[in-house]
Amino acid sequence: MADSIYKVIELVGTSNVSWEDAAKKVIERAGKTLKDLRVAEVAEQDLKIEDGKVVAYRTKLRVSFRFHDE
Repeated sequence: MADSIYKVIELVGTSNVSWEDAAKKVIERAGKTLKDLRVAEVAEQDLKIEDGKVVAYRTKLRVSFRFHDE
């Protein structure tokens, strides 16, 4: 395996369905602009609550991608 360098960033996704859906949206969107996505780690999950009901799920991911110095 050749030497590689990876950059790690944090991204937050939201969904009115689930934490998993919020994470999926993060990766689908990030994949449109970031090349060579490698690993996503769930950093935090929380809920938005209004009038005693869950109205949104939020998932913060640490996403790594290969760093190219071109």
